[in-house]
Amino acid sequence: MTTHSHSSPRSLLDAQTLEGIRSRAAGYDERNEFFSEDLEVLSALGYLKPRSLADTIADQRLLAAHAPATALGVGMHLTWMGVARDMVAQGFTQFEWILEEGAAGELFAFGVSERGNSRVLADSTTVVEETAEGFEFSGTKIFVSLSPAWTRLSLLGRLGEDMVHGFIDRDQAGWSNTPDWDTLGMRATQSYTTTLEKARVRLDRMVRRIPVGDNTDPFAVAVFQNFLLLVSSVYAGIADRALELAVEGARNKGSAFDPQTQHSDDPDIRWQIADMAIALDSLAPQLQRYALLVDAGGETPDHWFRLLSGVKHQSVEAARSIVDGAMRVVGGSAYRRTHELSRLQRDVLAGVYHPSDTEAVHSTVAHDLLGPAA
Repeated sequence: MTTHSHSSPRSLLDAQTLEGIRSRAAGYDERNEFFSEDLEVLSALGYLKPRSLADTIADQRLLAAHAPATALGVGMHLTWMGVARDMVAQGFTQFEWILEEGAAGELFAFGVSERGNSRVLADSTTVVEETAEGFEFSGTKIFVSLSPAWTRLSLLGRLGEDMVHGFIDRDQAGWSNTPDWDTLGMRATQSYTTTLEKARVRLDRMVRRIPVGDNTDPFAVAVFQNFLLLVSSVYAGIADRALELAVEGARNKGSAFDPQTQHSDDPDIRWQIADMAIALDSLAPQLQRYALLVDAGGETPDHWFRLLSGVKHQSVEAARSIVDGAMRVVGGSAYRRTHELSRLQRDVLAGVYHPSDTEAVHSTVAHDLLGPAA
């Protein structure tokens, strides 16, 4: 078994690059350090440039099997490449500069998440004031991945009854980072708290203005479909690696009393590993089909948000279950802090905190099936 089975025919990731990235992952985690060298390598490969979503999620899954935090971090930038691509394809020319600057090497990050704000794109606690020169954003953003390195930061805020979206540059005034990222897992993303004090978005960097509460705007749809599918691919990649380690562990583990007996011959172990693989195999068709639908443009299926949030939930929960199963199969050695599965166990837990979280997913599906609650 090999994680390379999920690579794209147009993959930018070769075996040597991937092994180098994997060799650095434990150190980044141990030192709670940003994945600077990985970022340089991926940038040199052209990995951060706009591509089709199907090719991107295939490579993200492969990258995550080698370094989950690196994949999750660059996934934020890749989400913006996808959003801009989708919006330009629909005629929204104000997004063209994002594709151009992304292709030229600029690094885009998300300044969206806020403490206590479960409405994500539909509302914001960040206050926006309109001036003759642009829009000034004041508030606090959390989970800003790529904090040490971004060159373009998207900002979401509320202006009266509208939500406005735009970008600031790293070298301008009005923002500051607090290097407070000391978490259980996904440590290399270095997703700092970011404070905005009248951070000015120029008029030519404003990309969308929509009513508060509107999740049906093409922009909101583009963000959700790219973000959810890219995040799902990261957790599928973690599951790929966990299953690989479980298989290796079962084959290499024998009985102290009978050296001829391998763990992989135990019927209970074989059942557990088969069950893990069955759960994992169900993810690829959904991820691939949905990504191809996005790339094709045109009409999306009925219940699109339900399908997108559902596959994200399935990917995370399957990955959590598979990592847990791999820990059980490999045994006590996996409980050591230095074991790769120990790190995967911590990294995979981050999935429950990304939008759409478990409560939001079930609310979306229930609303789709039953209508709004009384």
